This record gives sequence, structure tokens and C-alpha cells, in this order.
Amino acid sequence: MINDILNFHPISRTRRNHGLEHATMHILAKKHPHVQLGGMSSPRGFTIIGDVTSEDVAGAAIEALLKLRAGEADLTEHPNCGTNFAISGLIAGLLAWLGTLGCEKTFKRKLERLPLLITLVTLALIVTQPLGPIIQKRITTASDPQGLELERVETTIRAGLRLHHVITRN
Repeated sequence: MINDILNFHPISRTRRNHGLEHATMHILAKKHPHVQLGGMSSPRGFTIIGDVTSEDVAGAAIEALLKLRAGEADLTEHPNCGTNFAISGLIAGLLAWLGTLGCEKTFKRKLERLPLLITLVTLALIVTQPLGPIIQKRITTASDPQGLELERVETTIRAGLRLHHVITRN
């Protein structure tokens, strides 16, 4: 069942674009180690946010696609992926919520639970550290770009941020 969901066309395209986004970010980070970069993916492609040129992004995306086609699957995992933060936040929030169950609604009683909540959230963050990369690898990215091709890079500036939209096709 999970494979049917992951292979559903819009999800599959997003996963492949997400993997290509990560690979592109790795290559850009090597060439521009002091530039902060961010990214997001969709079925249409991905966006790189950062102070680099369109040519830098296009070249990195081409190189990334070639490396993924050559089997360099490790490029699809990224330590700053939102998946890592979302998984940790989800589990930490859930444990914090569970830690408040049965607590009286007075401020004093809530304050008395604070050490328990801090402990639960800290444990959640420790335990979920390895979980984010596993979820990335198995669910939110795909290391095989299959027939994914680069179409173009469109660069815009919004609110002082340089956005590079990498449009892909299959």
C-alpha cells in the first residue's frame, strides 16, 4: 500500500525532484561553502533559495542529475532537510502533549510538569535524530531520477531573496 502511494505520479515526481534538489544543494555547497541555501520541491521541480547565480544552479542541477543517474544515491540525503526537523518536531510535540494529559489546568500545576515536558522533548529529539534521514531515504526522496529531465531555471527576487525555480519534466 505504501508503495502505491509513493508511486502515485505527483508524489513520485515530488520525491524525485526532492532527491535532485538535495543533490543540487550538495554540489552548490561545495562550490559556495559560505552561502546559505534553502530549498523546496514539488511535482513541477524544485526551488533553490540563495545568493548564487542561475548559471551556478543550472550547472549544479545538471551535475547532480548525472551523479544520481550514475548511482550516487547518498546525494539525496541532506542534514538540513525539513523532513529531519518535521519528524523531530512531530514526535517532540506529541510527547509534550502526552506529558500534559491529566494535568490540572492551573498555572502552578502546569509549571510543575515543566521538568517532565523538557525531559520528554529532549528524549524525543535524541531518539528521532536517526529517524529523519531514514524517512528521507525511504519516503520523502527518491535516489533514482528515472526519466527526470531538466527543462529550465527561472530566477526571481522576492522580498530580497533570490529564488531559482528549477523546472523538470519526465
